[in-house]
Amino acid sequence: MEPVVLNAVPPYGHVIASDTWRNSALIQSLKGGGVKILFENELGVADFHLPNKACILYVSECDIIAGNCYKRKLVRYRNASSRFQQLVLVESTGLSEQHFSAVQKFVVLDLGLTLLPVSGQTEASQLITQIVQGEGRENPFRRRTSSRPLDPLALSLVQQVPGVGRVKALALLQHFSSIQQLCNTTPTELEPIVGQVVAQQVHTFFHKSTAAGT
Repeated sequence: MEPVVLNAVPPYGHVIASDTWRNSALIQSLKGGGVKILFENELGVADFHLPNKACILYVSECDIIAGNCYKRKLVRYRNASSRFQQLVLVESTGLSEQHFSAVQKFVVLDLGLTLLPVSGQTEASQLITQIVQGEGRENPFRRRTSSRPLDPLALSLVQQVPGVGRVKALALLQHFSSIQQLCNTTPTELEPIVGQVVAQQVHTFFHKSTAAGT
C-alpha cells in the first residue's frame, strides 16, 4: 500500500517539519526565531511545509558529495502529487562548490524547480523564518490564495476523532471546508488524505455523531 502523504498547510507562524528533523540545528534555530513547529512523519519526500503553500526539500552538502542518490529523491519530489509550490534548498559550501553548478542545472533546467542556495542549516532556518514571518508582506515565494481562515470550533471537533491530531485535522478541513461536508464523505474519499485506518475512524465518528443527533 502506498504511504499517505499529507498536503496540510500549517497555520501562520508555524512550519510542519518531517519528524526526521526533530533534533536538528535547523529546528532549534527556527524555534529560536519564534517559529512554531508541528512534526509529522507523513510528508512524503518533502522536509517542510510552510504557511504560504510552499514545501521544501533540503539537499545537504553530504547528499551532494555522496553521489547521485539525491537526484532520485529530487525526481520523486518533483513528481509528487502536491498543491504546494516546490522549493529546493541546496547547501553551497567549500566542499560542495565544485558540484553546485551541476546540481543547479539538474534542479532548475531539468526539473523546473526553484533552487535557493544556503551555506548551511543556520542560513536555511533564517530563510524559512523570513518566509513564515513575511506572510503579511509580499514575498517572491508566496502564491496568492483565496482560502479563508479555518473555523477553530471545527478544527477542535475534528481533533476529537481517534488518531487525528492537529496536522491531520488541518489536512481534512482544507479538503472538506465544513463538518457537514465531512459527514457526507465516504472512507474512500478520506483515505488519500489520512490513510485507510484513520479514514474509517473519521467516517465512524461523524456518522455516529449524526445518528445521535449531535
